[in-house]
Amino acid sequence: MTPPAEQGAGPARVPLRERENTTLELTATGLAALAFVVVAAVALPVFRLEAAPISGPGSVGQYAAVAAAVAAALAFAAGRYALHTRSRPRMGGVLDVVDVAALALAHGIIALLGWTLAAAIMAEAFIGATVFALPVLAVSGAAAAVSAYIAFLSAVNMGPQLLAVVLATFLVGGVLASALTASDPEWWMQNLSTLGISDDLSARAFNITLVIAGFLVTVLARVATRELPTATAGGQRRVLGALVLVGVFLGCVGIFNVDTRFWIHTAVASGMVVAFGVLTIRLRAWVPGISRAFLPVGWAFLAIIVVLAAFFAAGYYSLTAVELVAGVLVFTWIILFQRNVGALDADTARGGAA
Repeated sequence: MTPPAEQGAGPARVPLRERENTTLELTATGLAALAFVVVAAVALPVFRLEAAPISGPGSVGQYAAVAAAVAAALAFAAGRYALHTRSRPRMGGVLDVVDVAALALAHGIIALLGWTLAAAIMAEAFIGATVFALPVLAVSGAAAAVSAYIAFLSAVNMGPQLLAVVLATFLVGGVLASALTASDPEWWMQNLSTLGISDDLSARAFNITLVIAGFLVTVLARVATRELPTATAGGQRRVLGALVLVGVFLGCVGIFNVDTRFWIHTAVASGMVVAFGVLTIRLRAWVPGISRAFLPVGWAFLAIIVVLAAFFAAGYYSLTAVELVAGVLVFTWIILFQRNVGALDADTARGGAA
């Protein structure tokens, strides 16, 4: 049988969904080209057609990273607006606008950190080298173009699973950047939160990363639990509440520094683990349809965190090691949870269509 899109005389009709995807792809390409032209043009008066170092102050790497961050943030906002005009989905209020702003900022920071790291690596590979005038324009424009293209497509395809990846990338990138630029090279001998107690740029970057990451967790919680298949009457609300608590506590870790608000800082950090523990233990009761193979993963992660905490209390492990491993396990579980919810949703949809 001939597919509906190919029936009838004359040129084959392209399905609406394919036409929309083509339009969005062309829009992403157009934004990338615009970002290239604008950033390269601005680079003319900035560098005055002179050679520039690869990395560091006044370098092409610094300029490209900042330009790419602005391009990525604006392109993400443009992508969400494009979906808004197509009613897929429409922004329902102030909270949705704040969500878009936070995600746009996260994409901008990811671009900033990514291109800064790339420039630092290239500078180590080409020690003492400089970039000539025309390559300065081309490299900076290309960095902005790639960032705008990726951010726009991320915006139009944003879902719970992609949002979880963006969250993890943003958090890892922010913490890694703070660790690499920390004024105290021996910060790791105390705890991870030591990165946020000084007055330098590294500490501010660390705290801002935690606050934004915490907000992104709450965004992810609302998106992921909006339609949670097989959840009990109160299960969906409880899963949402537990994930929101993880996000709120994570943000509070960045707000309340360990050196000035030790007990509050310790309480919210511990509360994040407790909320995660309750969620993993009660998940089967709240969402009966969740994969049985996934449940032991959460229990194992929680057991590892408890064992590491006991080793720290015995003086065997440093607190930094416990915090790093716990953070990796919690956010790995969140990403896996989104994938399992997506699979459960797909199975439910197929069952309803059968």
